Amino acid sequence: MDDVIRVYGASWCPDCRRAKRFLGDQRVSFEWHDIEVDPDGVRIVQERNDGNNIIPTIIFPDGSHLAEPSNEELAERIGLERIAMMHVYDLIIVGGGPAGLTTSIYAARENLQTLVIDSKGLGGQAGVTERLDNYPGFPEGIGGAELADRIVQQAQRYGVEMLQAVSVRSISSDGEEIDVETATGDHYHARAVLIATGSTYRMTGAPGEDDLIGAGIHFCATCDGPFYKGANQLVVLGGGNSGLEEGLFLTQFVDKVTIVQRSDRLSASKLLQDKVMMTPTMEVLLNREVVEFRPKDDGSGKLGAIALVNHDTGDTEELHPAGAFVFIGLDPNTGFVKGSVDLDDRGLIVTDMGLQTSMPGVFAAGDVRSGSTKQLASAVGEGAAAAIGIRMYLESLDAKPMHMM
Repeated sequence: MDDVIRVYGASWCPDCRRAKRFLGDQRVSFEWHDIEVDPDGVRIVQERNDGNNIIPTIIFPDGSHLAEPSNEELAERIGLERIAMMHVYDLIIVGGGPAGLTTSIYAARENLQTLVIDSKGLGGQAGVTERLDNYPGFPEGIGGAELADRIVQQAQRYGVEMLQAVSVRSISSDGEEIDVETATGDHYHARAVLIATGSTYRMTGAPGEDDLIGAGIHFCATCDGPFYKGANQLVVLGGGNSGLEEGLFLTQFVDKVTIVQRSDRLSASKLLQDKVMMTPTMEVLLNREVVEFRPKDDGSGKLGAIALVNHDTGDTEELHPAGAFVFIGLDPNTGFVKGSVDLDDRGLIVTDMGLQTSMPGVFAAGDVRSGSTKQLASAVGEGAAAAIGIRMYLESLDAKPMHMM
């Protein structure tokens, strides 16, 4: 039995990079096995995952393993200490993506004791994006992980304290301090809190979807697209910007990419629509909705067919792709504040012009906020704006006479 942690993955896999970075940040030694150059790598991954290619697969010295673990699961497994240095701060930021990290930089520069708590890995969705070509200042584009690392390093330079792999369970206020309770059972207090927890990819909810995630159904083209190199067909569900962008990316691996859109028109930008229409290896099916995902009959447990209803004819159609990628929108990560702050009908946090929520001293920025544009540059801008709003709020507290406190 080995006495070292072995990480099996691929260089192009963002989740593999995240896991390696997480272990490295915690100074945990491990062996890296790239399954594209290690002849036994694919076999070992498949043996550990019932025949499925799921990476990263991390094998521990006792013989146990984790497949595609979150940072929280990985932290729990390696016995990571997930408790902050103090229990009282000037500002607690829930969410370590670009919005939250930008606020932390501004706040720490003003000597505010700042704690960032993130349930996953620092950097948010930007950190697991293969490449960013529309972020100002990088004319040749920049890798998402590299940009996220730079922002994290900048925050660390100003002394921002950061907890990774720690979920927040609830936020409450007694009128003087705001209490932040984590899933580890710890309570931290602050004079102000920023919620910048972003969003999570939405699922279709169709029968069979849960059982086939990772076995033919995916939510990240850059993570899992290369597994299908040489396949005949992939399906992308969703006709928005993300669906078309990821569909175009997938054309480099397969003979044909089919976009399936529930409505009678694509909702992506005209530029992306034109690119798709000019790509001979892509087709678009409109007015189709997934009614079921079906496994193969060979007992492999992998995706075999997608049943669609044609809203024009009422008929049921079947596609038999090698895999399906779901890009039908995002759900805000706001479950932990439901009932505590006002949410809109989509579950996004409602704020005033200063980005303050209905709970005094609690602010929101980025993708989690109602009215946000879901763009990286906007998230960074909102992070800076939130920092200014938080500073003004704290100054107003300091200015109150003692008998009003």
